[in-house]
Amino acid sequence: MRYLDEEAIEDIAVGAAFLGTGGGGDPYIGKMMALSAIKKYGPVQLLTTEEIEEDDFFIPAAMMGAPSVLIEKFPKGDEFTRVFQKLGRYLGREVKGTFPMEAGGVNSMIPIVVAAQLGLPLIDCDGMGRAFPELQMVTFHLHGISSTPMAITDEKGNIGIMETISNKWTERLARVSTVEMGASSLVSIYPCTGGQLKTASVKNIVSLSEKIGRIIRSNQQDAEVKLNDLLEATDGFHLFDGKIVDVERGTAGGFNRGCVTIAGLNAYADSEVKVFFQNENLIALKDGLPIALTPDLICLVDLETLNPVTTEGLKYGKRVRVLALPCNSKWRTEKGIETVGPRYFGYDYSYTPVEELVRKAGVTHV
Repeated sequence: MRYLDEEAIEDIAVGAAFLGTGGGGDPYIGKMMALSAIKKYGPVQLLTTEEIEEDDFFIPAAMMGAPSVLIEKFPKGDEFTRVFQKLGRYLGREVKGTFPMEAGGVNSMIPIVVAAQLGLPLIDCDGMGRAFPELQMVTFHLHGISSTPMAITDEKGNIGIMETISNKWTERLARVSTVEMGASSLVSIYPCTGGQLKTASVKNIVSLSEKIGRIIRSNQQDAEVKLNDLLEATDGFHLFDGKIVDVERGTAGGFNRGCVTIAGLNAYADSEVKVFFQNENLIALKDGLPIALTPDLICLVDLETLNPVTTEGLKYGKRVRVLALPCNSKWRTEKGIETVGPRYFGYDYSYTPVEELVRKAGVTHV
């Protein structure tokens, strides 16, 4: 057990945005909300899954929708606790803590806001180990845990409880509500016991985010040394360096969708990488061949600072590195690939672990 102070929040926001693979929201917006909350209510207690009781009850809170909407549609501030408390009252259970549903600059911060405002601990786990665009794309789904009852609200005060026949139906119905709410909403979903968190979650994601953020925010001046530290901490691969020369991006059906084209620089000058995304980066093709595929993590970072670049931050001329990380082992199962593999998103590729792809491509910078 320990407490998260302002420095920890700064690190977690950056590290979680990195793990968010382009999605999960702008880390600046997220950290400002969390910093404001802990300044007002005090530091947040962080517990590991080993420090919670099997029968205690825990509820997450998260933003649903297109992250780019937050640029113009800023949260009012009371939505997070409102949706959290609504679900708690409906379930009639004492809630002993909260946790993030995914890693991301905003969705890693919302549970910190809730924990600070309600005086609850934050549990060091999540349901993805990264970010994914749909509600059934969590490790809880892989373990047969129901997404409902769930609560959904917006900044105007509209709020409701939903119960569905499957987690996929939760996604379909909640997505329609989210679009009507202005392409973003707040949800509280997948209520879990401590025992379920111990079994089904991705553990230590908050601590990992903090470690990554500390490396990226460090004063180390040598970009290559910092890059090696980051790759060592994440078991990652350095796939490409280049300049963004084209961005195709739009908001449809409550998602940011598009493709970014990156022309190679330096050792990669004769090649081109295309990264396709749906809120999160899903596949990366180098000269038309896959070099990383979902559910493995594809992370775009600034060429010099290594600060994560979210999909809404993609712009012509920006120089970036393309990194890839192996996903949590829970995703490398038959049900995991069926739920979040390339073919689910409409890409005609069979999932191949990033380790095999980079070996075939001759990537040695690990």
